[in-house]
Amino acid sequence: MKKIILKVDGMTCSACSNHVEKYLKKQNGIIDVSVNLVLGQALIYYDDNIDIETLGSFINESGYKCGGIYNEKEENKKDNSKIYLIVLGMLAILIMYISMSHMINLPVIPFLNMMKHPITYSIVLCLLTIPYLVYGKAIIVSGIKNLIHRSPNMDTLVTLGVLVSFLYSVVNMILIILGNHILTKNLYFESVCMIILFIKLGKYIDKNSKEKTKEAIKELVSVTPESALLKVKDGGKKVTIDEVKVGDILIVKPGMKVAVDGEIVKGVAHFDESFITGESKPIKKTVGDKVVAGSIIYDGLVEYKARKIGPKSTISEMVHLVLEASNSKMPISRIADKVSSYFVPIILIIAMLTFIIHFIIGTSFNESLIRMVTVLVVACPCALGLATPLAIIVSIGTSAKCGILIKSSETLEIASHIDTIVFDKTGTLTYGKLSISKFYNYSNYDDKTLLNIIANIESNSTHPISRAFEDYKISKMKITDYKEISGIGITAKIDNKNYYLGNSKILNNIENNHKEDLEKLTSLGNSIIYILEEKDIIGLIGVKDIIREDAKITIKKLKKSGYKIVMLTGDNEITAKIIGNELGIDDIVSNVMPSEKTKYIKELQLQGKKVIMVGDGINDAPSLATSDIGISFESSTDIATNSSNVIITNDNINKILTFLTISKKTLNNIKQNLFWAFFYNILMIPIATGMLMKFGLEINPMIASVSMMLSSLCVVFNALRLKKIDNKC
Repeated sequence: MKKIILKVDGMTCSACSNHVEKYLKKQNGIIDVSVNLVLGQALIYYDDNIDIETLGSFINESGYKCGGIYNEKEENKKDNSKIYLIVLGMLAILIMYISMSHMINLPVIPFLNMMKHPITYSIVLCLLTIPYLVYGKAIIVSGIKNLIHRSPNMDTLVTLGVLVSFLYSVVNMILIILGNHILTKNLYFESVCMIILFIKLGKYIDKNSKEKTKEAIKELVSVTPESALLKVKDGGKKVTIDEVKVGDILIVKPGMKVAVDGEIVKGVAHFDESFITGESKPIKKTVGDKVVAGSIIYDGLVEYKARKIGPKSTISEMVHLVLEASNSKMPISRIADKVSSYFVPIILIIAMLTFIIHFIIGTSFNESLIRMVTVLVVACPCALGLATPLAIIVSIGTSAKCGILIKSSETLEIASHIDTIVFDKTGTLTYGKLSISKFYNYSNYDDKTLLNIIANIESNSTHPISRAFEDYKISKMKITDYKEISGIGITAKIDNKNYYLGNSKILNNIENNHKEDLEKLTSLGNSIIYILEEKDIIGLIGVKDIIREDAKITIKKLKKSGYKIVMLTGDNEITAKIIGNELGIDDIVSNVMPSEKTKYIKELQLQGKKVIMVGDGINDAPSLATSDIGISFESSTDIATNSSNVIITNDNINKILTFLTISKKTLNNIKQNLFWAFFYNILMIPIATGMLMKFGLEINPMIASVSMMLSSLCVVFNALRLKKIDNKC
């Protein structure tokens, strides 16, 4: 069995992606298919006897276009959606003014006075509406396609409302031109414009957020350098990555990135592989150890043999993990979409029966047509269309004020069903950088003076541990004879005194009389730095990643709310347990690689769990994408933030609780909106058909339009109540 990701062009709605998926699954040799509407991709599992050209032809036969194999380096086309929204938004203000100014006692444009110049008035409104029909072409085409495919959705409802309003208005405009000027009150061009504008605005916001998924792929690719230093007889030669072949010997110097996956053949150095393992401490590697493309070397000079290149590299595997996770996510079926599959044909049947029955019982053709149009106008899905997206938009805006950025509307719905929250350790539950956790001073200096000496010496080092001392340098000191001892530490001279900083090897047979303090530091998961002045130990420093201030109370509240909490980390078991015990986390999984993190998330999902993954590094990108919801922080790597669904802007982990609260209230609000939207239709459609004429209940298209707007306002005001949440942030 093979698998491939192909681009699919032309899909505009869930019905399109569902159609492609169903069609491909019917073809011989295709084992399984998952079509992703957002990314415009099809993840296909197929037999070895089928070639890529055949797969592409299947996509073309389904009615859409195959764009070839997905290339993560491909650039996105320029999007002018924002410009169109601004221009047509301004034009909509003019259209509303022309059609409504006389109703609210505003000055009327002289030559567009509906009473004095009805023909000019109607023609101008019609001409101004045409750009909106062109702008909403994708919605209209989508609505018609879904109707043809027998899977009508919101686009179908909007299309019906728009086309009926427009065509009815055009007919009335023609009658006005022929002399029936009283029909100027039966023009609904402005409704067409506003419906299309609002729906396009919602789609723009949703699309703009989801495009971040594609940016994550580009960020992953950019981790690796574009060139490498190839070893030749007279030193090193700079070559492009494409020129590197398996077996080539490459050179990497301090500060450089490893170009391809390989194995060290000469040298020893510390490497930063935090983007793969999540481990904040540098890893010491020597001959025989593997190095990963994109990792950074801190010290020493290393030669390594190229082992994995191109699609087989670790980074490429991570790219495909993110892509597959994105493609494997099931789309959230909205309540309105489910009901619309029945709602649309029912409304069409009711409208046609209304026309036929009225015509049979002797009502004039024109009056019967007006009855049919009244049903369609009153059933126009404005309130239904607003019910979900408006609540979503208000919630996303409210969340932003609380420091929570939510990328897609589905996220809020999914969050209300979450029962398990998985945390990465480094940079998530901890700050992700080394700090001094404990300091023992055995010298005659006060603490500030000794730390100043250490900070001055460490300021010459490129080792990551040196960053833990940056804030302790209060005055500059003259340092001489500075030297780094590979794998041991550093030495320097200040005021003719020799100082040594490093691990236990720096002692060089000097007796350690501070073993009790050493054991305390070790038990807390610290990296130990010995401080020597000449041959005396004058200090011990414990350096480690510090737990976030708000992490402990957040974990406690989440557990109290009934969520299962798991810590999933690439760090070692001892350190992980120390952090987990301090935070009160019982489920701890350590020493895991990115692919193993993803596997663990999938195992939880197979158990029926709805999972949130909270992470901050490149190594977390696949698991963030695999989980039902991925959460990262603004200070996280670009890849983590782009692969996640939610970003906490102020790095306050407690905002996870706020996000979960907002999601539940939003889902309840959507259900209320849908109730009122359907209640309006149930109430008004019988009146629109003329069934209740005997009881004095009767409306025309104009009143139907007004009542339609009132139902929309009801939904709008209910959704706006969600803004009150930001007062509790």
